[in-house]
Amino acid sequence: MAIPGFQDIMLPLMHILQDQQEHVHSNVIEALAKHFHLTENERRVMLRSGKQSQFDNRVGWSKTHLSKAGVIETTGRGRYRITQRGLDLLATQPSAINMQLLMKYPEFREFRTRNDSQPAEIHDGLATPIDDAISTPELTPDEMLQSAYHTLRQTLERDLLERVKQCSPEFFERLVIDVLVAMGYGGTRADAATRLGRSGDEGIDGTIKEDRLGLDVIYIQAKRWEKPVGRPEVQGFVGALVGQQAQKGVFITTSKFSQLARDYVEKITQKIILIDGEELAAFMVDYDVGVTPAETFVIKKPDLDYFENG
Repeated sequence: MAIPGFQDIMLPLMHILQDQQEHVHSNVIEALAKHFHLTENERRVMLRSGKQSQFDNRVGWSKTHLSKAGVIETTGRGRYRITQRGLDLLATQPSAINMQLLMKYPEFREFRTRNDSQPAEIHDGLATPIDDAISTPELTPDEMLQSAYHTLRQTLERDLLERVKQCSPEFFERLVIDVLVAMGYGGTRADAATRLGRSGDEGIDGTIKEDRLGLDVIYIQAKRWEKPVGRPEVQGFVGALVGQQAQKGVFITTSKFSQLARDYVEKITQKIILIDGEELAAFMVDYDVGVTPAETFVIKKPDLDYFENG
């Protein structure tokens, strides 16, 4: 089955707490995973950030909203239990507990009103409009924010690639230098610039140091193409490496590599890395080449250690 949405988790979570005992959050997560018959693979599905599993995140958000409505209460770090209000709610035998149902509680309405004037809800370092959380019950605010970031990043990468394709060959050469140096290759940019574009060997556009000490050299081929790069072009590059008795090379293009080209580099003894246009744009974003921050948000969360002895 699919991983349940965080609003779908609320009622089963309340049933677990119905015994009126104090429960540890990690134990609740395990009990809910069994309730939903989640597989190990489903438990390992991570948020885009890679910092937390999707299911654990959704359980956390279920707990957050139930707490805002006053139907559960925190009793210690990572511990909570049901309140009398929560018991009263379960006594009505609701078919589901969701954010619309929780709106009947004044504390939750106040929470909603406060967030209507402050457009984002804060939780564990992330934020998103609460109305979006109501309209898409399967996603937590963390997931929606990360999904929005992913969409913005994809748009940025496409825009960067289009701009790279329109630049001159000389500019593309400088761009390749900047990306490789930003990734830690080539020592300094000045040193890399003296090597790239001056080799003159057929099939090789230049060389760059693998590290600042120059313990090894990487050979480079850079093609600002529209059509896919096939096996013949890559094979020609490998042949040039053989002529230089070299073992490492990077082939960068603004287009794509054919599957035959990718299969070919998997079978040879030389270590050849193929970087297509989409990968190049992603590296530009990752290593801040050709991009600048548009806006920065600092989202804070409670420091639980600070309140440990409160």
